[in-house]
Amino acid sequence: MSNQYFENNVNLESNETVISYYFKGQTFHFITDNGVFSKKSIDFGSSLLLQKIILDDGDRVLDIGCGYGVIGLVIAKLNPQILVDMVDINERAIRLSCKNKALNKIENAEIFVSNLYQNIAKKYDAIISNPPIRAGKKIVHEIASSAFDFLNDTGVFWCVIQKKQGAESMMKLLTKIYQKVTIVEKDKGYWIIEAKK
Repeated sequence: MSNQYFENNVNLESNETVISYYFKGQTFHFITDNGVFSKKSIDFGSSLLLQKIILDDGDRVLDIGCGYGVIGLVIAKLNPQILVDMVDINERAIRLSCKNKALNKIENAEIFVSNLYQNIAKKYDAIISNPPIRAGKKIVHEIASSAFDFLNDTGVFWCVIQKKQGAESMMKLLTKIYQKVTIVEKDKGYWIIEAKK
């Protein structure tokens, strides 16, 4: 078995470390480990997505492919009136997300294992993803297209993707499925895309 972050390699050696992230006046601490995406620092794409995403009070949000929890936990901490569900196929990532939820004293997030939408039984006002590009185009497009079925009638799918890693094909896919698709931001080759149902 390879050691890709989008897989569930339970035999991978552990080497936990703590990183810090300062955002909107708060310092967050995240425990990371081998076998998770961007273990040494918060990646630029996730940070840009957090800067640009727009949510409303009372929204129910899904962070799909949550990794060690950066996007979902930052949203939950800064928006205590929002309920956030966070899922990943990688059990180590889920364990780290749970530790990071406790470390950052967050109450309004639920974290559980799910292969894409397999264990999702609710509908959401927003589904958010920094998709696992290395898992391949099929998986990345599945995250985006299947989100439609798990959004409320006025729900929104948000994602970040680099131009060189398929942003244009993502736009083509989304415009076939969603009513209104907008490139909210382009920065350093990263695109923030908002797709409204």
